[in-house]
Amino acid sequence: MEDREIVDLYWERNSNAIKKTASKYGWYCKTIAKNILGNNEDAEECVNDTYLNTWNSIPPDRPNVLATYLGKITRNLSFDRFRHRHADKRGGGEIELVLDELGECVSGADSVELEVEKKELVRAINSFLDTLSQEKCNIFLCRYWYAIPVSEIATRFGMSEGNVSVTLNRIRGKLNKYLKERGYDL
Repeated sequence: MEDREIVDLYWERNSNAIKKTASKYGWYCKTIAKNILGNNEDAEECVNDTYLNTWNSIPPDRPNVLATYLGKITRNLSFDRFRHRHADKRGGGEIELVLDELGECVSGADSVELEVEKKELVRAINSFLDTLSQEKCNIFLCRYWYAIPVSEIATRFGMSEGNVSVTLNRIRGKLNKYLKERGYDL
């Protein structure tokens, strides 16, 4: 079933929308959640929450790319669950590494006043990603969007872990420079 047809089911408030979403994108959402949360049980709960949030947000939303829409919801819910579960802990998990690595480039401060700046920052990061080769952009997204471990990225791209780490470090350095040149105080 095409994404447009699935979105139409949501607009019609037809409960088959969730079944079709689960059938087509369940594995995708679970992969994102599991990479962030590290276990199947929490990942399954996040995926179920993704379906509920999708049901509640369509309508009024009408996403053009359903996979991206679901991925963003899953990712945000997974990070929220992760933060909640690790509020007073500082473990050695993959998410801590991902957030620490990106912390060099982007502040995590949240406030209502910063909403416009955050949107501008997202545009600037997307513009930066457009300057990268397809492979480097994919490596960056695997690590910082999907929270895939460096070892898995290395296998996926036929590189050594050290090469992936160096590549990510260089990309973060370029991103940092790119953002500073555009007036972002990091």
